[in-house]
Amino acid sequence: MTLSLARRAALAAAFLLAVPALTEAQGIRDGSASQPMRVMLVPADGGTEDGTKADFAPLFGAVTRATGIHFDVRVGQSYSAVVEAMCAQVAEIAWFGAVSFLEAAKRGCAELLAVDVLNGQSVYYSGIFVRADFAGHDLASLRGRSLALGDVMSTSSFTYPVAMMLRAGLDPSKDLARVRLTGSHANALAALRDGLVDAAGASFDSFEKAVRAGALDGTRFRVLAKSEPIPNPPLALHPALPEESKRRLRVAFDTVHLSEGINRQQIRGYGGKRVDRYDASVTLADLRPALETIALVDDRVREAMIRRAAER
Repeated sequence: MTLSLARRAALAAAFLLAVPALTEAQGIRDGSASQPMRVMLVPADGGTEDGTKADFAPLFGAVTRATGIHFDVRVGQSYSAVVEAMCAQVAEIAWFGAVSFLEAAKRGCAELLAVDVLNGQSVYYSGIFVRADFAGHDLASLRGRSLALGDVMSTSSFTYPVAMMLRAGLDPSKDLARVRLTGSHANALAALRDGLVDAAGASFDSFEKAVRAGALDGTRFRVLAKSEPIPNPPLALHPALPEESKRRLRVAFDTVHLSEGINRQQIRGYGGKRVDRYDASVTLADLRPALETIALVDDRVREAMIRRAAER
């Protein structure tokens, strides 16, 4: 068994142990009060009840109020656990990063539902952050330094930071002094804050959220590198849903910002930020700009980084 297959089996087993309440329920749910649609969110900010779940609870509450569709919103233990939840058909809806969505879609477990839109755009950014007194000003200055990253299936706290280094001529599995895989954006930034590493990879949304929450003093850190625009992390639905349920969900998210009685503060996206609306016309073509970058960080690169992180 290859490392990637062994790791996938381990993740699937961990998922089944981590969410027994979900695995007990079989079959696709219809969104009624007695059968709320199960929503799994990737743990972008650590997966805490007051983190990622709280970011999206207002949105799903607004859709319920506007349409009567009910949801049971939970946060996965990892990005891969959310992929496994969809592929095990114990979730009807998921919020993914681009990398984890493409993995689920490749396995036939996910279709695009909607992305959030702010000021006419549906993009966000990844960055590599350092302390304000860090000596270097380009990615080459990371050679021989230590770096914290999030989940290996995360688009902006793993894939894009690694791709940026590769494009700059660095092999992060060989040229860094140490790699720490922390499991989330928040944990990667905390490792930087606590002086455990010289740099951290995370999304700008997560960095700004940590500053707003007081978890980071924004004056003590700066951006070493910023990515190109990345298509926003999408909401996705399970292909096994009836076509009428898919249509109803797409209309619901596409129009919730216009619904009577909905507070616009409830229309929120990644990092809990208020957005203008959700767009359910998103297609795979909209994710295409990210594919070239994502392709740089294939299983071989990912497994080399995992091995490096395991070194002591």
